Amino acid sequence: MLALNTGMFELYGDAARIFQKNILDKHPVILGLFSGAGGRLILYRPGKPPTEAPQVPIVYQLLKSVGHSTMALAEVVGPYVNNPADKAWRGSMQAYRSRMQSALDGLDATPMQADWRDNNRAILKNNIAFMDECLTAGAIPFATLEAFGKKQAPLLARNVAWAAQTQVAHWMTVMADWKSQLGADWDKTYGASNTIYVARQNNVIFSVLAQFFGPDAINGRLMLIETISFTTTPSDMLESLTRIIADRSVGALFFGSYHLMDYELMGGDAREAIIAETKKRGMTAFLPPLVPFGSKQWPTLITPGPGPATIADLK
Repeated sequence: MLALNTGMFELYGDAARIFQKNILDKHPVILGLFSGAGGRLILYRPGKPPTEAPQVPIVYQLLKSVGHSTMALAEVVGPYVNNPADKAWRGSMQAYRSRMQSALDGLDATPMQADWRDNNRAILKNNIAFMDECLTAGAIPFATLEAFGKKQAPLLARNVAWAAQTQVAHWMTVMADWKSQLGADWDKTYGASNTIYVARQNNVIFSVLAQFFGPDAINGRLMLIETISFTTTPSDMLESLTRIIADRSVGALFFGSYHLMDYELMGGDAREAIIAETKKRGMTAFLPPLVPFGSKQWPTLITPGPGPATIADLK
Protein backbone atom coordinates (compact mmCIF):
# COMPACT_ATOMS: atom_id res chain seq x y z
CA MET A 1 0.00 0.00 0.00
CA LEU A 2 2.84 2.41 0.80
CA ALA A 3 4.32 1.68 -2.60
CA LEU A 4 1.25 3.25 -4.17
CA ASN A 5 2.37 6.64 -2.88
CA THR A 6 5.92 6.14 -4.16
CA GLY A 7 4.56 5.15 -7.54
CA MET A 8 2.42 8.28 -7.63
CA PHE A 9 5.51 10.47 -7.83
CA GLU A 10 6.85 8.47 -10.77
CA LEU A 11 3.54 8.91 -12.59
CA TYR A 12 3.56 12.62 -11.71
CA GLY A 13 6.98 12.98 -13.30
CA ASP A 14 5.90 11.28 -16.52
CA ALA A 15 2.72 13.34 -16.75
CA ALA A 16 4.53 16.59 -15.91
CA ARG A 17 6.67 16.37 -19.03
CA ILE A 18 3.53 16.16 -21.17
CA PHE A 19 1.79 18.93 -19.23
CA GLN A 20 4.81 21.20 -19.59
CA LYS A 21 4.96 20.69 -23.36
CA ASN A 22 1.23 21.38 -23.65
CA ILE A 23 1.50 24.56 -21.56
CA LEU A 24 4.46 25.93 -23.51
CA ASP A 25 2.76 25.04 -26.82
CA LYS A 26 -0.30 27.12 -25.93
CA HIS A 27 0.76 29.77 -23.44
CA PRO A 28 3.55 32.35 -23.23
CA VAL A 29 5.46 32.03 -19.96
CA ILE A 30 7.65 34.64 -18.25
CA LEU A 31 10.10 33.49 -15.60
CA GLY A 32 11.68 36.01 -13.25
CA LEU A 33 14.70 34.58 -11.45
CA PHE A 34 16.80 36.11 -8.71
CA SER A 35 20.48 36.69 -9.46
CA GLY A 36 23.29 38.77 -8.03
CA ALA A 37 23.21 40.81 -11.24
CA GLY A 38 19.71 42.13 -10.56
CA GLY A 39 17.72 39.16 -11.81
CA ARG A 40 16.94 37.27 -15.01
CA LEU A 41 13.78 37.48 -17.09
CA ILE A 42 13.09 34.80 -19.67
CA LEU A 43 10.17 34.81 -22.12
CA TYR A 44 8.91 31.51 -23.56
CA ARG A 45 6.62 31.87 -26.59
CA PRO A 46 4.87 29.00 -28.36
CA GLY A 47 6.88 27.84 -31.37
CA LYS A 48 9.84 30.13 -30.63
CA PRO A 49 13.12 29.73 -28.74
CA PRO A 50 13.28 31.30 -25.25
CA THR A 51 14.21 34.99 -25.13
CA GLU A 52 16.40 36.16 -22.26
CA ALA A 53 16.15 39.86 -21.49
CA PRO A 54 19.26 42.06 -21.32
CA GLN A 55 20.88 42.30 -17.91
CA VAL A 56 20.33 45.19 -15.51
CA PRO A 57 22.97 47.92 -16.16
CA ILE A 58 26.28 47.09 -14.47
CA VAL A 59 26.02 50.13 -12.20
CA TYR A 60 23.46 48.14 -10.20
CA GLN A 61 26.10 45.55 -9.34
CA LEU A 62 28.67 48.24 -8.53
CA LEU A 63 26.34 49.96 -6.08
CA LYS A 64 25.41 46.67 -4.49
CA SER A 65 29.02 45.48 -4.26
CA VAL A 66 30.18 48.60 -2.41
CA GLY A 67 27.25 48.34 -0.02
CA HIS A 68 27.88 44.65 0.63
CA SER A 69 31.58 45.30 1.22
CA THR A 70 30.68 47.59 4.10
CA MET A 71 28.28 45.09 5.63
CA ALA A 72 30.92 42.36 5.20
CA LEU A 73 33.24 44.32 7.47
CA ALA A 74 30.71 44.09 10.27
CA GLU A 75 30.53 40.32 9.74
CA VAL A 76 34.33 40.00 9.80
CA VAL A 77 34.82 41.91 13.04
CA GLY A 78 31.64 40.85 14.83
CA PRO A 79 33.11 37.84 16.69
CA TYR A 80 36.09 39.89 17.89
CA VAL A 81 34.45 43.03 19.26
CA ASN A 82 35.79 43.96 22.71
CA ASN A 83 38.15 40.96 22.58
CA PRO A 84 41.63 42.49 22.19
CA ALA A 85 43.41 39.24 23.03
CA ASP A 86 42.16 37.52 19.88
CA LYS A 87 43.99 38.71 16.75
CA ALA A 88 42.63 36.13 14.32
CA TRP A 89 40.80 38.82 12.33
CA ARG A 90 43.90 40.76 11.30
CA GLY A 91 44.88 38.61 8.29
CA SER A 92 41.41 38.71 6.76
CA MET A 93 41.09 42.42 7.33
CA GLN A 94 44.49 43.23 5.81
CA ALA A 95 43.63 41.22 2.69
CA TYR A 96 40.23 42.86 2.41
CA ARG A 97 41.77 46.29 2.88
CA SER A 98 43.93 45.68 -0.19
CA ARG A 99 40.85 44.84 -2.25
CA MET A 100 39.05 47.87 -0.87
CA GLN A 101 41.90 50.14 -1.91
CA SER A 102 41.89 48.63 -5.42
CA ALA A 103 38.16 49.33 -5.69
CA LEU A 104 38.69 52.92 -4.59
CA ASP A 105 41.55 53.38 -7.05
CA GLY A 106 39.39 52.15 -9.93
CA LEU A 107 36.21 53.99 -9.01
CA ASP A 108 36.67 56.81 -11.53
CA ALA A 109 36.78 54.29 -14.38
CA THR A 110 33.33 52.90 -13.60
CA PRO A 111 30.17 53.80 -15.60
CA MET A 112 28.61 55.71 -12.74
CA GLN A 113 27.24 59.22 -12.66
CA ALA A 114 29.22 61.81 -10.69
CA ASP A 115 27.09 62.15 -7.56
CA TRP A 116 26.76 58.39 -7.22
CA ARG A 117 30.52 58.03 -7.63
CA ASP A 118 31.12 60.62 -4.90
CA ASN A 119 28.85 58.72 -2.52
CA ASN A 120 30.65 55.45 -3.19
CA ARG A 121 34.03 57.10 -2.82
CA ALA A 122 32.97 58.25 0.65
CA ILE A 123 31.80 54.75 1.57
CA LEU A 124 35.05 53.12 0.45
CA LYS A 125 37.19 55.76 2.20
CA ASN A 126 35.22 55.25 5.41
CA ASN A 127 35.68 51.49 5.12
CA ILE A 128 39.44 51.89 4.75
CA ALA A 129 39.64 54.38 7.61
CA PHE A 130 37.75 51.97 9.87
CA MET A 131 40.05 49.08 8.96
CA ASP A 132 43.14 51.20 9.50
CA GLU A 133 41.87 52.30 12.89
CA CYS A 134 41.26 48.71 13.96
CA LEU A 135 44.57 47.42 12.57
CA THR A 136 46.52 50.20 14.26
CA ALA A 137 44.82 49.66 17.60
CA GLY A 138 45.03 45.87 17.31
CA ALA A 139 41.51 45.68 18.68
CA ILE A 140 37.88 46.35 17.77
CA PRO A 141 36.07 48.28 20.50
CA PHE A 142 32.30 48.28 20.21
CA ALA A 143 32.25 52.08 20.28
CA THR A 144 34.44 52.17 17.16
CA LEU A 145 32.18 49.74 15.32
CA GLU A 146 29.05 51.60 16.39
CA ALA A 147 30.43 54.94 15.20
CA PHE A 148 31.37 53.34 11.87
CA GLY A 149 27.85 52.01 11.40
CA LYS A 150 26.22 55.37 12.10
CA LYS A 151 28.61 57.15 9.74
CA GLN A 152 27.94 54.76 6.85
CA ALA A 153 24.18 54.37 7.26
CA PRO A 154 23.01 57.43 5.25
CA LEU A 155 25.54 56.71 2.50
CA LEU A 156 24.45 53.08 2.26
CA ALA A 157 20.79 54.13 2.14
CA ARG A 158 21.52 56.18 -0.99
CA ASN A 159 23.16 53.21 -2.68
CA VAL A 160 20.17 51.02 -1.85
CA ALA A 161 17.76 53.58 -3.34
CA TRP A 162 19.81 54.07 -6.51
CA ALA A 163 20.25 50.33 -7.04
CA ALA A 164 16.50 49.81 -6.64
CA GLN A 165 15.72 52.60 -9.11
CA THR A 166 18.13 51.12 -11.64
CA GLN A 167 16.76 47.61 -11.30
CA VAL A 168 13.09 48.59 -11.39
CA ALA A 169 13.44 50.97 -14.36
CA HIS A 170 15.23 48.28 -16.35
CA TRP A 171 12.69 45.51 -15.72
CA MET A 172 9.71 47.81 -16.20
CA THR A 173 11.08 48.67 -19.63
CA VAL A 174 11.58 45.00 -20.49
CA MET A 175 8.08 44.04 -19.33
CA ALA A 176 6.43 46.90 -21.21
CA ASP A 177 8.16 45.75 -24.39
CA TRP A 178 7.22 42.09 -23.93
CA LYS A 179 3.60 42.89 -23.12
CA SER A 180 3.40 44.95 -26.31
CA GLN A 181 4.95 42.11 -28.35
CA LEU A 182 2.52 39.52 -26.95
CA GLY A 183 -0.56 41.59 -27.72
CA ALA A 184 -3.75 39.57 -27.27
CA ASP A 185 -1.74 36.58 -26.01
CA TRP A 186 -0.96 38.54 -22.85
CA ASP A 187 -4.24 37.47 -21.27
CA LYS A 188 -3.17 33.81 -21.39
CA THR A 189 0.43 34.40 -20.31
CA TYR A 190 1.74 32.79 -17.12
CA GLY A 191 4.40 34.38 -14.94
CA ALA A 192 6.45 33.12 -12.02
CA SER A 193 9.23 34.47 -9.85
CA ASN A 194 11.32 32.67 -7.26
CA THR A 195 12.13 33.86 -3.77
CA ILE A 196 13.92 32.80 -0.62
CA TYR A 197 12.40 33.78 2.73
CA VAL A 198 14.56 36.85 3.33
CA ALA A 199 13.61 38.30 -0.08
CA ARG A 200 9.93 37.35 -0.07
CA GLN A 201 8.52 40.55 1.38
CA ASN A 202 8.43 43.30 -1.26
CA ASN A 203 10.09 40.94 -3.74
CA VAL A 204 11.37 43.26 -6.46
CA ILE A 205 10.93 41.09 -9.55
CA PHE A 206 7.54 39.71 -8.53
CA SER A 207 6.34 43.23 -7.71
CA VAL A 208 7.41 44.47 -11.14
CA LEU A 209 5.66 41.55 -12.85
CA ALA A 210 2.51 42.28 -10.84
CA GLN A 211 2.29 45.81 -12.25
CA PHE A 212 1.79 44.33 -15.72
CA PHE A 213 -0.20 41.20 -14.89
CA GLY A 214 -2.59 43.12 -12.65
CA PRO A 215 -4.32 42.13 -9.39
CA ASP A 216 -6.66 39.54 -10.92
CA ALA A 217 -3.69 37.45 -12.12
CA ILE A 218 -2.00 37.10 -8.73
CA ASN A 219 -1.94 33.46 -7.61
CA GLY A 220 -3.77 32.57 -10.82
CA ARG A 221 -1.48 33.30 -13.76
CA LEU A 222 1.24 35.01 -11.71
CA MET A 223 2.90 33.03 -8.95
CA LEU A 224 5.64 33.54 -6.38
CA ILE A 225 7.50 30.27 -5.89
CA GLU A 226 9.44 29.89 -2.66
CA THR A 227 12.78 28.09 -2.73
CA ILE A 228 15.50 27.28 -0.20
CA SER A 229 18.25 29.19 -2.00
CA PHE A 230 18.59 32.58 -3.63
CA THR A 231 19.02 31.14 -7.11
CA THR A 232 17.34 28.34 -9.01
CA THR A 233 17.34 27.09 -12.60
CA PRO A 234 14.78 27.90 -15.29
CA SER A 235 14.06 24.18 -15.69
CA ASP A 236 13.26 23.83 -11.98
CA MET A 237 11.01 26.89 -12.16
CA LEU A 238 9.17 25.49 -15.16
CA GLU A 239 8.75 22.18 -13.39
CA SER A 240 7.25 23.89 -10.35
CA LEU A 241 4.95 26.05 -12.47
CA THR A 242 3.83 22.97 -14.41
CA ARG A 243 3.01 21.09 -11.22
CA ILE A 244 0.89 23.98 -9.93
CA ILE A 245 -1.11 24.30 -13.15
CA ALA A 246 -1.50 20.55 -13.70
CA ASP A 247 -2.71 19.93 -10.15
CA ARG A 248 -5.52 22.41 -10.64
CA SER A 249 -7.31 20.11 -13.06
CA VAL A 250 -7.07 17.32 -10.45
CA GLY A 251 -8.72 19.53 -7.82
CA ALA A 252 -11.45 20.47 -10.27
CA LEU A 253 -12.06 16.81 -11.21
CA PHE A 254 -12.40 15.41 -7.70
CA PHE A 255 -13.65 18.37 -5.66
CA GLY A 256 -15.05 20.84 -8.18
CA SER A 257 -12.51 23.55 -7.24
CA TYR A 258 -9.88 24.63 -9.78
CA HIS A 259 -7.66 26.24 -7.13
CA LEU A 260 -8.06 23.76 -4.26
CA MET A 261 -4.70 22.10 -4.99
CA ASP A 262 -2.90 25.45 -4.68
CA TYR A 263 -3.36 24.95 -0.93
CA GLU A 264 -2.39 22.28 1.60
CA LEU A 265 -5.03 19.66 0.79
CA MET A 266 -5.45 18.57 4.42
CA GLY A 267 -5.12 22.13 5.71
CA GLY A 268 -8.82 22.76 6.26
CA ASP A 269 -9.44 19.52 8.13
CA ALA A 270 -6.18 19.93 10.03
CA ARG A 271 -7.37 23.38 11.07
CA GLU A 272 -10.51 21.89 12.59
CA ALA A 273 -8.41 19.22 14.26
CA ILE A 274 -6.07 21.85 15.75
CA ILE A 275 -9.05 23.79 17.11
CA ALA A 276 -10.45 20.62 18.68
CA GLU A 277 -7.12 19.48 20.13
CA THR A 278 -6.23 22.88 21.61
CA LYS A 279 -9.66 23.04 23.21
CA LYS A 280 -9.08 19.66 24.85
CA ARG A 281 -5.85 21.03 26.32
CA GLY A 282 -7.40 24.25 27.60
CA MET A 283 -5.58 26.29 24.96
CA THR A 284 -6.85 28.94 22.58
CA ALA A 285 -6.19 28.13 18.93
CA PHE A 286 -3.88 30.59 17.20
CA LEU A 287 -4.51 30.43 13.44
CA PRO A 288 -4.64 32.80 10.47
CA PRO A 289 -8.05 33.71 9.05
CA LEU A 290 -9.61 31.43 6.48
CA VAL A 291 -9.17 32.65 2.91
CA PRO A 292 -11.04 31.34 -0.12
CA PHE A 293 -9.43 29.05 -2.66
CA GLY A 294 -8.19 31.22 -5.51
CA SER A 295 -7.49 34.24 -3.33
CA LYS A 296 -5.90 37.12 -5.26
CA GLN A 297 -4.12 38.63 -2.28
CA TRP A 298 -0.37 39.20 -2.40
CA PRO A 299 1.63 36.08 -1.51
CA THR A 300 3.51 38.09 1.13
CA LEU A 301 2.67 39.72 4.45
CA ILE A 302 -0.17 42.18 3.90
CA THR A 303 -1.48 42.98 7.39
CA PRO A 304 -0.52 46.56 8.36
CA GLY A 305 0.67 47.42 11.82
CA PRO A 306 2.93 49.71 13.84
CA GLY A 307 6.68 49.86 13.38
CA PRO A 308 9.15 50.80 10.65
CA ALA A 309 8.62 49.18 7.24
CA THR A 310 11.26 50.90 5.08
CA ILE A 311 14.80 52.14 5.52
CA ALA A 312 13.42 55.69 5.46
CA ASP A 313 11.21 54.82 8.46
CA LEU A 314 14.32 54.02 10.50
CA LYS A 315 15.68 57.58 10.32
